[in-house]
Amino acid sequence: MKVFVTGGAGFIGSHYVRTLLDGGYPGFENAEVTVLDKLTYAGNRENLPAQHPRLTFVHGDVCDLPALLELLPGHDYVVHFAAESHVDRSLTDASAFIQANVAGTQSLLDACVAAGVRRIVHVSTDEVYGSIDSGEWTEESPLLPNSPYAASKACSDLIARAYWRTHGLDLSITRCSNNYGAYQHVEKLIPLFTTNLLTGVPVPLYGDGANIREWLHVSDHCRAIQLVLERGRAGEVYNVGGGNARTNKQITELLLELCGADESLVRRVPDRKAHDLRYALDETKIRTELGYEPLVSFEQGLAETVRWYVDNPAWWKPVKERQR
Repeated sequence: MKVFVTGGAGFIGSHYVRTLLDGGYPGFENAEVTVLDKLTYAGNRENLPAQHPRLTFVHGDVCDLPALLELLPGHDYVVHFAAESHVDRSLTDASAFIQANVAGTQSLLDACVAAGVRRIVHVSTDEVYGSIDSGEWTEESPLLPNSPYAASKACSDLIARAYWRTHGLDLSITRCSNNYGAYQHVEKLIPLFTTNLLTGVPVPLYGDGANIREWLHVSDHCRAIQLVLERGRAGEVYNVGGGNARTNKQITELLLELCGADESLVRRVPDRKAHDLRYALDETKIRTELGYEPLVSFEQGLAETVRWYVDNPAWWKPVKERQR
């Protein structure tokens, strides 16, 4: 059995790969894994075991169709994580997002058609739905993205659906809420605030901090992806939520407490353009069809995440320095 993982050196992709190689998904204990990653600023080879006998790492671009046509034959499964994913970056230059997320998905799926890949999961985000004042999005909710990043992911979802319908690919789409956990790049809210607070650097809180997100531990998300890979229906979308809704202000307060920092380090900054106020996912479908439920409580997961950053400055300090 061979699994091809795009973006496998990033935060979520590397967690999935490490769990796969550690035998964490029953039935896949002996799977051979090929990781394709461009190693942009958010990809880190150190997120993966260097010499694992079942891991093949390829430094390459998901937009490179000739390379994909060489690499994919013989693989049974594809899990597509590769994407530009930081909203703030997409506001200043959307071109990389369109190229990686839209053209990259198209190139990958063209190669999957040519190689006769058995099963594909396309990993997406709840941000494709836009913002919701009340209630929850179901998989049938309209796609109303509000940032170039979210729009590029919505486009990639529609391309994935079209390749299922047109070419008969056995493909499912997952849409997750905000992830958190170890090895997350320091541009994201929780690791940015944590690493700033640990070094006495002020944290930038957008607007009044009232924006609401659901938080999902990366291990729960990857377990859901594996369930969809094994048992999800072709052409279907599965929402993967954490059920842990918090305002950004509440997250900030929790991180201040966990890091032993003072509120004087919080700096209010102007809100970003078109900042979505609230995300909320209805995950009834994945629970009833596939038996999914998150296992990591937010309180436990957040404390363990902060502890990981406390214990691993050798990982995040060079990343933070490169970001500067």
